[in-house]
Amino acid sequence: MKILTVDVGTGTQDIFLYDSNLDLENGFKLILPSPTMMVHRRLKQALSASGTRTPILLTGHQMGGGPSAWAIEEYARSGAPVYMTPSAAATINDELEKVQELGIKIVSEEESQQLSAVDRFELKDFDFELISRTFADYGISLKDLEAIAVAVFDHGNAPAGVSDRQFRFDYLDERIKAENSLSAFAYLSNEVPKIMTRLQSVADSAGALPCPLVVMDTAPAAVLGATFDGRVAQQPQKIICNVGNFHTLAFRLDEDGVEGVFEHHTGEIDLVKLESLLQRLANGSLRHEDVFNDMGHGALMYTTEPFEFGKAEFDVVVTGPRRSMFANNPTLKPYFAVPFGDMMIAGCFGLLAATAEILPNLAEAIYGSLRSGHGRGIAPWDNP
Repeated sequence: MKILTVDVGTGTQDIFLYDSNLDLENGFKLILPSPTMMVHRRLKQALSASGTRTPILLTGHQMGGGPSAWAIEEYARSGAPVYMTPSAAATINDELEKVQELGIKIVSEEESQQLSAVDRFELKDFDFELISRTFADYGISLKDLEAIAVAVFDHGNAPAGVSDRQFRFDYLDERIKAENSLSAFAYLSNEVPKIMTRLQSVADSAGALPCPLVVMDTAPAAVLGATFDGRVAQQPQKIICNVGNFHTLAFRLDEDGVEGVFEHHTGEIDLVKLESLLQRLANGSLRHEDVFNDMGHGALMYTTEPFEFGKAEFDVVVTGPRRSMFANNPTLKPYFAVPFGDMMIAGCFGLLAATAEILPNLAEAIYGSLRSGHGRGIAPWDNP
């Protein structure tokens, strides 16, 4: 049985091909530039080329912003015409009038087909054909997949005048209260809530697939994947912090589910601030406004019972591409989770576990693999 998992971040897209006939450590994996970085680089190359700027047309679907959005805006500021279809323009802002204020012209799908003498870019977070060709070049076919699982970060489509940060946290609260598990943030592609427009865009852009598609939020996927590290799995209660390129999210977990969570922007915090947030998440005193008023997303606490640091082998489990923040003389004792020997694809292991919940017919094989052995992570106080 094979399942393709793709964790789409800001810097990279991390790809793991699960094969139930192989130990997880022997599964095939790819760490490639993220789709938003691919668009960014193409546009930056076009900007650096000499001569007259060529008009560009961006079609396709809403995708991860950040680098791609910055490059599109820079191209528009250069004075060259920039055209975007409505679905592609949502990459920059769900409110299209704000996109037009940047000097970008919104054109219908029909109008886009009539444009000539433009460089065309198709926006999408998940390109199954490209991934399939890459594997095919190494003699690996993706025609016999049982499922595909893709993770992206989705703020959700907040109504006009409503904070994206608050809207996302209201969504997190609703999902945790409805189904207190990390896999509550995963859906079959035909069951995505209408408000989660980026998840829906992944489903829309996937096209005809050979199997069911599961989509999930990236941060819960990474945290869920980290729970399959051997040392982490031995702790019934833990705090797992995913330090991402753009967002830092920490879940406080016990055997029954989520006890608390906060999410902040990584660029707005340092180690001192992050440890303070984690300490308040542990003792139950963290408030939503503590994070939201500091330009973060917010916090949710579902218990006032304290989680005591110092009793376990480690205080906080750390994962994510910016985890090196904890290398700078931390007060809390961190443990750098490495599920099955690879931090970079922790999100892919989380996607696998969520797929087992969403598609129960696949659960026996998936859990058989996930529970058959655990990778050993590295604590900074370990002897080499």
